[in-house]
Amino acid sequence: MAKVILTHEVSGLGEAGDVVEVKNGYARNYLVPQGFATPWTRGGQKQVDQIKAARAARALHSLEDAQALKAKLEQTKVKLSVKAGLGGRLFGSVKTSDVAAAVEAAGLGSVDKRKIEIPSAIKSVGDHEANVRLHDDVSATITLQVVAAK
Repeated sequence: MAKVILTHEVSGLGEAGDVVEVKNGYARNYLVPQGFATPWTRGGQKQVDQIKAARAARALHSLEDAQALKAKLEQTKVKLSVKAGLGGRLFGSVKTSDVAAAVEAAGLGSVDKRKIEIPSAIKSVGDHEANVRLHDDVSATITLQVVAAK
């Protein structure tokens, strides 16, 4: 097992600044080359402590913001206009970046596309749902109204 410090959020593993143990091959072949992690060292541990202290200070302020944003997101249907063919089938599918752009265009604030989870691929027009992790303790469910672009 290899100990690494995550430099970016990795789904199912942790957030930036977390020290995690993963299998050697996963660290050597994926996490480190992609820039998601660096090998753990004692000097690196000091940086981890600084990152966690800064994150804790931001978390207090962002918790209230996240709860306010959750209330706005769950009250409003986000309209998403995409190319569609006959019968309402989309050309491709809706991506998380499309959802993030639609939320921002609706005037609801900015949402990181990496924090958006679409449970099943959206390949047709109609109402769909997506989950957004706004904070460690706060996640919102967005209702997406997918319509065909004219």
